[in-house]
Amino acid sequence: QVQLVESGGGSVRTGGSLRLSCTVSGLTFQVHGMGWFRQRPGLEREGVSCISGSANSADYADSVKGRFSISRDNAKNTLYLHMNRLKVEDTAMYYCAVSDSFWGGGDWCGDRDEFQYWGQGTQVTVSS
Repeated sequence: QVQLVESGGGSVRTGGSLRLSCTVSGLTFQVHGMGWFRQRPGLEREGVSCISGSANSADYADSVKGRFSISRDNAKNTLYLHMNRLKVEDTAMYYCAVSDSFWGGGDWCGDRDEFQYWGQGTQVTVSS
């Protein structure tokens, strides 16, 4: 049984930082690409960032490039999202997800259908 447990969400002021974590069990972590998605109020779930199984490749949504950084520790079966210079518009429920693919690139990164397992989400709230 695959399980994903996110943590690290919270409330911060604009310009602040948070680090989200996602610990995965029930599969061979390092052969799976991983992604972070978010769902802002009133909007559809969107891709934020993704990373290959080996961590050699990563991609970001334009809205977070230069501010967010994705990483993973395969020894700990854990995925991270380092979020810096947070903006009010980053307020959302953040989800981690596992793909059956090692890496897809391009449209794969933001395609929810390419990710088969999902965490329960962790809330990030940014206030001015």
